[in-house]
Amino acid sequence: MSQQQVDSLPTRIPGRKPLIGEFVFFLLALAWPFVAGTYGTGLITETLIFAIAAMSLDLLMGYSGLVSFGHAAFFGVGAYALALTGMRLGLDPWLGIVAAIAASAVTALVIGYFCVRVSGVAFIMLTLAFAQLLFSAAVKWRGFSGGSDGIGGFARPEIAGISLNDPLYMYFFCLLAFVLSLWLLRRIISSQFGHALIGLRENETRMKALGYSTDRLKLCAFVISGAFAGLSGALYAIYNSFVSPDALSFAQSGMFLLIVVLGGVGSLVGPAIGAVVFLLMKQFVSSHTEHWLLIVGIVFVCCVMFFRSGIYGFFKQWQDRRART
Repeated sequence: MSQQQVDSLPTRIPGRKPLIGEFVFFLLALAWPFVAGTYGTGLITETLIFAIAAMSLDLLMGYSGLVSFGHAAFFGVGAYALALTGMRLGLDPWLGIVAAIAASAVTALVIGYFCVRVSGVAFIMLTLAFAQLLFSAAVKWRGFSGGSDGIGGFARPEIAGISLNDPLYMYFFCLLAFVLSLWLLRRIISSQFGHALIGLRENETRMKALGYSTDRLKLCAFVISGAFAGLSGALYAIYNSFVSPDALSFAQSGMFLLIVVLGGVGSLVGPAIGAVVFLLMKQFVSSHTEHWLLIVGIVFVCCVMFFRSGIYGFFKQWQDRRART
């Protein structure tokens, strides 16, 4: 690819200078477990895990223009891979995390091979169909996956003799995984490959005219996204010491979509903020009413109608307006 081709791509790469809000977020994240107690620490630990999955989906939606309704397939495969390698093969949980990432990447490669050949509604429905296929397999194949009873009781990893059974160490481990995931995804987006993905999102026909294999670009994005979702699934399995078919369900995929849209598509930080807002809102509302899904749905509709760029996008636009005045 020539430099002229690179320069001609319609890129919109996020700025390299982090916002002050991000520094505040990380400072709060470091201080959180020391002021929130065990329950609050566990809640944010779960939020960090889902934030990684949401950011991986944002790589597809926000930067590649691919809307997936089956992202839970990679999340669930990662969770099951860690559980099965530990329970059936007796592998160390650290190797289980590697196996989870690899299994999800391979699953994304297989599913993506078929999905990238179509577009629009056909792409959306195909991703959903593959995810439902894996969900059905997890429910029916009791001898392998434990069926609806799931798999539990596997060991958590240890770091220099310190077990992740301690909620504090589990929290900081997930925080480290989140920070590394965010950094890696930003590096990918800022690379030449990331430029090509954004060009694909903006004008696929033009990308083909420039000589790009758009199907190959989509497939690469699919595999990378699946790998990060697999990491999130592995962390989820470690955190709960339990995996069930719910990790592969459409409800899980829908939650990831909602988090990304709520936080802001195409920002990486937005989905992380969306994960915090969604899970805290879910926890608060569900503790007061059993109809919490109705409340969350209304909030989501209002967000789509009045904050189309999501929470992060809204505040970013507000900050830009202030900077111009």
